Amino acid sequence: MNREYDTVSLDDERGVLVAIDQTKLPNALEFLALSTPPDIRDAIRSLQIRGAPAIGVAAAFGYYLAARNAAVSGDALWEALREAKQTLASSRPTAVNLFWALERMERSAFSCPDRQNLIQRLKAEAVSIRDEDVASCRAIGGYGLTLLKDGDGILTHCNAGRLAAVRYGTALAPVYVGAERGARFKVYATETRPLMQGARLTAYELSAAGIDVTLICDNMASRVMRNGWVRAVITGCDRVAANGDVCNKIGTSALAVLAAHYSIPFYVCAPLSTVDLRTASGDEIPIEERDGGEVSEMWFQKPSAPAGVKIYNPSFDVTPHSLVSAIVTERGVLRAPYAESLRGAKHS
Repeated sequence: MNREYDTVSLDDERGVLVAIDQTKLPNALEFLALSTPPDIRDAIRSLQIRGAPAIGVAAAFGYYLAARNAAVSGDALWEALREAKQTLASSRPTAVNLFWALERMERSAFSCPDRQNLIQRLKAEAVSIRDEDVASCRAIGGYGLTLLKDGDGILTHCNAGRLAAVRYGTALAPVYVGAERGARFKVYATETRPLMQGARLTAYELSAAGIDVTLICDNMASRVMRNGWVRAVITGCDRVAANGDVCNKIGTSALAVLAAHYSIPFYVCAPLSTVDLRTASGDEIPIEERDGGEVSEMWFQKPSAPAGVKIYNPSFDVTPHSLVSAIVTERGVLRAPYAESLRGAKHS
């Protein structure tokens, strides 16, 4: 993957959000050019744009573009911005970065009464959200490195690398920052059924970056751990509850249980924008359920299941805080009791 490309970026001259179309990977590197909130919403829903940090940045740029490209003024403009926020917020229910970014953009908008200054202010705010994402992911990489040793085997799930953020990513940030500093890790990427983000995206971006990566089926994780090849499990997440419960791609909680059985540390990398202190525990996090065709048909020339069979397809699961060894943020490595460490980090 060419490091010159950001996963999501703003082309202000054309008035569009530019994003890598992740549904085309690994077979083709193609870019989307999106100008309206409905187009950006649909791209997020269809997983053309995915990953909690990248979704937040895309939503911020989308909100700015709604103001920039609006052909109305006065009360009609404010109504257009409210509609833009509602449209973008409806794209996916689980990743808290989406709502965090939109609320931040809305606060910036409604504190600025002048339309021309409003547009410039919203652009500056969206660019700040983008820049902060890059900086926080790199900081996460540095703090995550303190938990690892050169040559360690690392198991990761889904895709929490560059493609899930603007650059660096979260769970893979220690790998990338480590590579910059001369460290070398052996990464085991689960394929991550049913949408195959590990196979299509993590394996793609790591191999393109020259990182030692081995793809395994999801049900091979226990064998790899038993072989002694894994020194740490590192994942990203879409939402961290106030008590430290973490919500991530379906299958994450099973890896946490396996890691505990084999006495392997289970680390979660997340920017503080992913921490939701208003959600007391993982029980309160809405879990998105997607179309069953993703399980039975999407990656097969012919259906892999009998027609009409019932399919349960949740996108996420919740790992209880008791199984989380540490949460790595841009402000340091947080440990239990998470109710205290998360609140302290958010308010520092």
